[in-house]
Amino acid sequence: MVRLLNDLKLKHKLLITYIVVVMLPVLIVGGAITGHFRQQAMERAIEQTTNDVKKIKTQLENMLRVPTDLSNTFMFDKTLERMATVQYPSVFELTKAYLSYDDFKEYVQLYRGISAIRFYYDNPTLINNLELIPLEEATRSALWYQRAMETKSIGWFYVADGDDFPARKLSLVRQIPFPEHRSSGVLMIVLNQEELNRMLGQEQFETLIFDEQGYIVAGKNPNLVGKTIHQLDYGIDLHQQPSGAHKMEMQGEPSYVVVEDLIPESSMNGLKIVSVFATKAIVKDANQVSLLGLLFILLVLFIALLFVYIVSFLMTNRLLRLSRHFNRLALGDLAVVSSVDGNDEIGQLSRQFNYMVESINLLMNQVVEKTEQNNALEIAQREIKLKMLASQINPHFLFNSLESIRMNAHLKGEKEIANVVRLLGKLMRKNLEVGRDQIMLKEELEMVRSYLEIQKFRYEDRLEYELVIDRKLEGIFMPPLIIQPLVENAVVHGVENKEGGVHVKLLIQAANDFAEISIQDDGMGMTLERLEEVRRSMVGAHAAVDNRIGLGNVQQRLVMTFGEQHGLKISSEYGKGTEISFTIPLRREQV
Repeated sequence: MVRLLNDLKLKHKLLITYIVVVMLPVLIVGGAITGHFRQQAMERAIEQTTNDVKKIKTQLENMLRVPTDLSNTFMFDKTLERMATVQYPSVFELTKAYLSYDDFKEYVQLYRGISAIRFYYDNPTLINNLELIPLEEATRSALWYQRAMETKSIGWFYVADGDDFPARKLSLVRQIPFPEHRSSGVLMIVLNQEELNRMLGQEQFETLIFDEQGYIVAGKNPNLVGKTIHQLDYGIDLHQQPSGAHKMEMQGEPSYVVVEDLIPESSMNGLKIVSVFATKAIVKDANQVSLLGLLFILLVLFIALLFVYIVSFLMTNRLLRLSRHFNRLALGDLAVVSSVDGNDEIGQLSRQFNYMVESINLLMNQVVEKTEQNNALEIAQREIKLKMLASQINPHFLFNSLESIRMNAHLKGEKEIANVVRLLGKLMRKNLEVGRDQIMLKEELEMVRSYLEIQKFRYEDRLEYELVIDRKLEGIFMPPLIIQPLVENAVVHGVENKEGGVHVKLLIQAANDFAEISIQDDGMGMTLERLEEVRRSMVGAHAAVDNRIGLGNVQQRLVMTFGEQHGLKISSEYGKGTEISFTIPLRREQV
């Protein structure tokens, strides 16, 4: 099977793969999916309705919280207690008291969810002003009044009775005790019907809110408010349905009912939120969507088949062109350039082919250049050795002679001369030992100190030097004879060109991942023209100056060892001094 597939052309492979992997599975899965559309649509409708009912529950809880808080306030309202319990001797006194008490009006104006506040109390001297209402027999026999007087909890009722003042709205009723008078009244806070209906007005399906007696207190259809749930021809007792989504027959049609119970805080009873919808309309839409989806899938598959055929033709054509370019490269044609365009994988492969050809040519040039650099570095290292050996015909004879001079000076009490001769011998021995590509910074600093002490002996007060070294850096490696020639350059040019004394400072410190080396002197410095001339002479320089290792040699070895960014940096100002600096990577970089 694998061999058979490998023998097929790419165009045929793509077509077979499309039919087997895409077309057949899509047709099978598409047919199965259309069978699930009905269930999915139903589940989405149930989920959406459940979320809407929960949203209404949350909004209703927030709305009922305001009258609850107000009832808690009136529980301890001494002014209300005084207004209700006083025995008024005349109508004038009663009217005067009514005019002085406007708390009910202020709360109604403050909260738009409340339409009225009333207080019922057994005081025959009171007159019904629609706020403070004396008890009558009809009120005493009302269910909401009796339930309120039985408990201290809050009750929520649709108040439908009372011809003299019918509420006809959902109301909070609560007993307000007056312990000092050993009596109680009933507070009624009537909710705003428009605010209740507004919560349900945007619902997709029929939605109702009713109390424990079955009275509808709010609905998507405002005309249902005031009716009982039993008066609706649903064929089931919605009042007995628990919370959740229920599938059932309503008026002979399959339907779903979503029920949510709401028992506000500190309440003796609660409310029910019900949303009802028939499955017929939802299934009809799902069937239409399924049919349209199947037709759309067939159309897309046909278009995709045509597209795959065209893409396979273009792809194979471009691959053949790229293959011819590879053949030319295999035959040794390094000037070949692929002209296959595009930003897809084949176009990227074409560009990578061109990059590869360029890289091959570049690598060949780099190999030649690297070989030349290695040869130049080896020549520069050999040049150092030759310069150090230029005047040394018999170094052992010279060391023995210097040691004899030192001992003779020491015995005669010339300790300073003896120390200088010892440093000179140490410096010359270190120079003779230079033969490695890398030495430790500590060894280089020993030669620098010996050189400076000798020059200090020579120039006395005309030379002052300072070494500021970070001891943690003494273990790093560097090419030999890098710092000493720079220090020698600062001393020679500083002292020779300045009549007074000169101060030379060597500063070595760590900065991030580099060691910074700076040699500073306060000699005469250089003019801008001389500074530019020195900078130009360092580029590709190999020659020595006065039989010393020149700046060009130091620059060349730093660049070859660490890279261009670590080369010498020279700054100078005429009359003030010169500074030469460079850096050494603490982690060896590839150049």
